[in-house]
Amino acid sequence: MSSATVTVRGISHLTFLVRDPDRSARLFVEGLGAEEVYDSRGRNFSLSREKFLLLGGVWIALMEGEPATPSYRHVAFEVAEADLPAYESRLRALGSEILPSRPRVDGEGASLYFRDFDHHLFELHAGTLHERLARYATR
Repeated sequence: MSSATVTVRGISHLTFLVRDPDRSARLFVEGLGAEEVYDSRGRNFSLSREKFLLLGGVWIALMEGEPATPSYRHVAFEVAEADLPAYESRLRALGSEILPSRPRVDGEGASLYFRDFDHHLFELHAGTLHERLARYATR
């Protein structure tokens, strides 16, 4: 098989190790509008209990386990800038840790950074790669 015929089609899913899949699912469902589509609840086909969610067309797997140490490694979801205050309010109400945004240059797009209950970092970002590259080209 030559490399010309092999193509990655996109991201299949994102998996996060979480201590409490029910609590983590609630953050995604109530805080971000995800849809829960599966819960292994006692019928584990993988390494441990897991829940599957759909968020913006992305399959998210929450697997029961011990999460990694907090870092800047994160997943960013695309949202409308006007929706950021509503997301922040919902996430705060669910007990999520809201972090200060990193320094930005004009035209880079606004963001809301938050951690889930297991210290995974997420970003809600209102901007595109095209917009960011165009802004960086003006420096």
